[in-house]
Amino acid sequence: MEPTTELDARFSAENAAATPWAEAREQLENAETYWLSTVRADGRPHVTTLLAVWQDGALHFCTGAEEQKARNLETNPNCVLTTGASALHEGLDLMVEGAAERVTDQGTLKRLADAWEAKYTSEWHFDVGDGVFVNVAGGEALVFAVAPAKVLGFRKGDYAQTRWRFR
Repeated sequence: MEPTTELDARFSAENAAATPWAEAREQLENAETYWLSTVRADGRPHVTTLLAVWQDGALHFCTGAEEQKARNLETNPNCVLTTGASALHEGLDLMVEGAAERVTDQGTLKRLADAWEAKYTSEWHFDVGDGVFVNVAGGEALVFAVAPAKVLGFRKGDYAQTRWRFR
């Protein structure tokens, strides 16, 4: 599904053009690290870095059930995944807003485990257990999908802010 694309002129250079969704999607597919922002039960923010895989129109990540991000998502599934460059005058920063949903389907988990290893090498090999990833040490990880509700892109250098809305 192709999103609606809008340039926000308030935060863009005079002759800026909206970034095409294909370029943003490619960066979401190829980025190595992402930042996940969630909200704790008491309302305080929580941010952590993690790995993710773009598949079936969503970003997927995994976490141990006892980790803070998993506990946060139990009470509030709304989150933001961010990736980009730390450079000031070049690159494209992306923020994916959506609700994290558990992935438990065995076939989907197997495809995701294969995608993790293809992207991050055998260092990130997962087997599939009962609705979870299982690592080589036997630890289990919950898997979540975040289908974008909205994505914001901030192009640096030729400064342009693009918004992609999904239905």
